[in-house]
Amino acid sequence: MSLETKTIQGNKYATFIAALVFSLLAYLILTAGSGEILLWSMEELLAGLLFALITAFFVARVFNALQVKTSLAFLNPIRWFILIAYLIGPFLLALTKANLDVAYRVITGEINPGIVKINPGLKTDLGITLLANSITLTPGTLTVEIDKENNLYVHEINVKQTEPEIEEVCSGFHKWVRRITE
Repeated sequence: MSLETKTIQGNKYATFIAALVFSLLAYLILTAGSGEILLWSMEELLAGLLFALITAFFVARVFNALQVKTSLAFLNPIRWFILIAYLIGPFLLALTKANLDVAYRVITGEINPGIVKINPGLKTDLGITLLANSITLTPGTLTVEIDKENNLYVHEINVKQTEPEIEEVCSGFHKWVRRITE
């Protein structure tokens, strides 16, 4: 068995395990407080496990069919704390600044829309997706395409340079996303 085959099989199991954990946690959070075993009844725990297994099976099949690159690294609890810190700190700050900037541009009419290309240097599909969504959720920017080299094409409401530095487009999001996903 070659190294490449082991990596692909490892990714299949990583996808299954990650989907199982996320599905089970989501189910347990949504049903908390209605049982006698900690916060759940035995029936709820069994139903949650059954639904999580079914969900993980289908997610793993879809991810493998689409050849999505996955890893068990994201199950590390430290990465979850970094994700929460990112969302509460830099992302919320950038979101607030972008809202104020868009409001200013709407009032004054000072816009220069355009599409710019950035290369964040991220390796995982989860990292690219998290960065693209962070950019898109920030007012005034929209990720319109991702090419095969993981370059992002971003539409901005006010383009200052045709080839901007990555920090000018996504406020250092790429550094946080790298810590979370790689």
